[in-house]
Amino acid sequence: MMRWFSEWWRGGTAAVEPASARDAARLAQLHGASFARGWGEGEFETMLSERNTLVHRLRLGRKTIGFAVSRIGADEAEILSIAVDQAHRGRGLSRTLLMTHLGHLAGRRVRTIFLEVEENNQPARRLYDRSGFVVVGRRERYYKQANGEQLNALLMRRDLS
Repeated sequence: MMRWFSEWWRGGTAAVEPASARDAARLAQLHGASFARGWGEGEFETMLSERNTLVHRLRLGRKTIGFAVSRIGADEAEILSIAVDQAHRGRGLSRTLLMTHLGHLAGRRVRTIFLEVEENNQPARRLYDRSGFVVVGRRERYYKQANGEQLNALLMRRDLS
């Protein structure tokens, strides 16, 4: 009883589910709050309509608080972006989102997953390290910040089979 009440009080249990075109505005809002160059609503609408793109939303109660986007090509996929609302970070929700997303990719016969992560983004690197990704390369000055600073990216890989 107490667990149910505390989950209700915090906004409900977390659920990862397919995103739809109705989610585009909220996903754009989350992306813009999480990254220096946020994607717009139209970009999300396009991704959500593409057959080779998989988009999941993370809900807490009735509120969408995160998402994961991957693009699939043959038996490989690239995670394009993952974000969780800042107010809900540090609770393990991003791991739940990522692992569920990876399970759906495996269900689509994806065998290898790639992603790029900013080299100094320690929370994201911990998430990917703990989820079985390994560094396989580095891209110098890959990310450009709003202030003009250019940051390195690490290329990471995880095999699902």
